[in-house]
Amino acid sequence: MAAQPDQFPERRRHDPTLEARYQSHTPRPVAKGVFRSIGLGLITGAADDDPSAIGTYASAGAQYGTSLLWMVPVLYPMMFAVVYLSSKIGQVTGQGLFAVIKQHYPRWLLHSALIGVVIGNTIEAGADLGGMAAALNLIVPIPIKWIVIGLTATMLLFQVFGSYTLIRNIFRWLALALLAYLGSALLAKPQLGPVLRSTLIPTIHFNRDFLAMILAIIGTSLSSYLYTWQSNQDVEEDISMGRRRLIDRMGTTKAELSHSARDIAFGMFFSALVMYFIVLSTAATLFKAHITEISTAAQAAQALSPLAGKAAGLLFAIGVVGVGFVAVPVMTTGAAYDLCQTFGWPHGLHKAPRQCREFYLSIGIVTMIAMAMNFFGINPIKALVWAGMVQGFSTPFLMLMVMLITNKRAIMGRWVNTPYLNLLGWITTISVSLVSLGLVISWLF
Repeated sequence: MAAQPDQFPERRRHDPTLEARYQSHTPRPVAKGVFRSIGLGLITGAADDDPSAIGTYASAGAQYGTSLLWMVPVLYPMMFAVVYLSSKIGQVTGQGLFAVIKQHYPRWLLHSALIGVVIGNTIEAGADLGGMAAALNLIVPIPIKWIVIGLTATMLLFQVFGSYTLIRNIFRWLALALLAYLGSALLAKPQLGPVLRSTLIPTIHFNRDFLAMILAIIGTSLSSYLYTWQSNQDVEEDISMGRRRLIDRMGTTKAELSHSARDIAFGMFFSALVMYFIVLSTAATLFKAHITEISTAAQAAQALSPLAGKAAGLLFAIGVVGVGFVAVPVMTTGAAYDLCQTFGWPHGLHKAPRQCREFYLSIGIVTMIAMAMNFFGINPIKALVWAGMVQGFSTPFLMLMVMLITNKRAIMGRWVNTPYLNLLGWITTISVSLVSLGLVISWLF
């Protein structure tokens, strides 16, 4: 291919030697139109509102009423920050997060991060499969274990012989069913005064159960799998446009970062909106009826009764299965990305299985382990909350790595963090760390 003039010299100002080695460049597409932005944003937002998140938010509303609503406006900017910073890493370096860690940090740090992320992703994927099966069991009278096997087989077939793009295009719109919690919350007619107070004034009780719920909400909202997935998806997008060489993927522009920020802001807004109304609807229905502990999918679906009546189970199942089919492949494939980047194996959804056997084998192993978790008699709804707590403990360490990387000029060049992003990122890192520490102290004393 003949060399073309560089349309975006701004992309390589942090490394002048890249200019001479540059061969061709295709600018990243900029989304135009509301519906395309909705489609792109829903992928990230729906993956964040996975079945684990739904179970955690429903449990929070049932157990504590509206007293945890304040977490939504607090978490929204944090959710945006962690995903945007991860996206920036992928765009600037042309590599996934773990490839960057491997290149610039000690092996012990790389392997420690890998262990935490793979364990967290596997546990949450297993809990999500169980939650999806429990939701489907409301409308399909088949034993949950058989539903889990069917869901696992379907996902693996899609990932190995189809594509993640096909999965997300089919199921991302089903995530809109989760907005039914908005209608249900309004129809339940909660008192406006207490709702506003709970939204604007934080309520914190320094006891183990309350701190555990806060950590679970933080963990499932800022799940570590989103960090690595976002950076890898930006790399995959570049490769799909012909940038197969690392040198062609390195760097970005202000316009491209602004485009990413808009998409991610919308996706995280969708996620936060769903979080808010799941908590509010369960508070206005289950908590009000003194059902303070959710142990079945039917109880979680009951919060939709003001809107859907007897069809609440169907609506709940559609939403949970929709986000599950988007989120579980993100977790299992994200773990495979991290493993392959750590050990230098070929990887990428753009490649056929014969070109990167280790990558697809890793997806299969992680998925099968996640499925096997559902055969040990673990309550699926409780498992969803515990999965959020596991992610909450792994989040501080990975968030610290993201902040260090995005502030290192040798890696990011001119695209190191702005003061505003640094403030938001460090507040997020410190907040999650303090909650994790508080929970450990409450367990010990």
